[in-house]
Amino acid sequence: VNLRALTSWVGIARLFAVVLACLTFSLVASTANFDGPSGTWCMFTWCFCFIVTLLVLLLELFELYPVLPLSWDDFTSAFSMLAALMVFTSSVVFPAAFISSPCSSNLCARQAVATTASCLCFLAYAVEVGLTRAKPGDISSFLSTVPGLLKVFEAYVACLIFSLLDKYNKESGLMWCVAVYSICFIFTLLIIIFTIGRCLTYIPCPLDKMLVGYNFLALLMYITATVIWPLYSFRGQSRPDPCGRNCSWDKHLGVTFLTIFNLIAYLVDLVYSSRMVFV
Repeated sequence: VNLRALTSWVGIARLFAVVLACLTFSLVASTANFDGPSGTWCMFTWCFCFIVTLLVLLLELFELYPVLPLSWDDFTSAFSMLAALMVFTSSVVFPAAFISSPCSSNLCARQAVATTASCLCFLAYAVEVGLTRAKPGDISSFLSTVPGLLKVFEAYVACLIFSLLDKYNKESGLMWCVAVYSICFIFTLLIIIFTIGRCLTYIPCPLDKMLVGYNFLALLMYITATVIWPLYSFRGQSRPDPCGRNCSWDKHLGVTFLTIFNLIAYLVDLVYSSRMVFV
């Protein structure tokens, strides 16, 4: 038994994440008010993060992870980053979708406490990401480096973009943007999967230079999407009044901002990857 898995700073952060995720989904379940896509997504996020983090703790506690056919450090780094992003999204989406003002009922109080616990859970995962991030010059675990963590961020933002896509198949410009999101997502996801599965060594070309080239191409593609998407989405259109929860105009605006976020992520990724290779 490896008690350090529970007593180290990383282990303590994971314990806090497990307890807070359990508290969050228990409170939300007690309200029986989590219907619809937003509620289902939030409940899935808290349950998924609770189960996987608990499994990680048990595998490290009993030192069973070496028998798994994967890079454990890459897996835990990628998961902690993914969990931080998922819980952060749920911490924003849940109160926006289910808490109404004024908040005075017992139901609303439980929802408010659940939101607070979710925010604290996000902080626990963020601390874990900070504690496990590779030090400058250490590339033994790629997904714990800044470029590796950015790969997880880029893939997650692309998933958010896909969830907001609406009415794009009538414009060639918008279809190009969707192709950009899809191509970059697939290649980024493959890099993450191959890294965790220890398959990158089988690629018959210099991996570091290949990643720099991919980041450069992805950056160029996202630059075109950043220009074309709002140009075609809002051309001759103003925000309708009223614009409800499923308003296409708001969804297109959300895709615009997420595209800019991923553009910045790929730019930073290119800078860090180039420094790691050439400097």
